[in-house]
Amino acid sequence: MKEGFSAGTGSSGQELMSDASNLVRKYIVENFMFGDDAGLDDMTSLQASGIIDSTGILELVTFLEERFSIAISDEELIPQNLDSIHNVVCFLNGKCPSRNIL
Repeated sequence: MKEGFSAGTGSSGQELMSDASNLVRKYIVENFMFGDDAGLDDMTSLQASGIIDSTGILELVTFLEERFSIAISDEELIPQNLDSIHNVVCFLNGKCPSRNIL
C-alpha cells in the first residue's frame, strides 16, 4: 500500500476521505502553487482559479493513476471529476469503491 493512503479496516469513511483529500491537496500545492495554499479549499475550481491549466490536468491525472493504482480514460477527463479537490476525491471513490476513500 502506498504511503499516506490508509484503507485498513477500522478507519472511518471520513478519515479515508480526509487522507485522499490531503494527498491531492499536498500534490496541488507543491506542484502548482509553489507551496502557498492561500485561497485553496476543497471546492475551489482548479481551472477557473488558474491553479491548473490543461497540461496541469494531465500531470494531476498521472499522479492519481500512479498514486492510487487506477486508470483514467479520456472520457473521464471532465471537470465534474477533476476540477476541485472535492471532485477528485469523489471521483476516486467511484474508481476505488473497495478502498472506501469516501
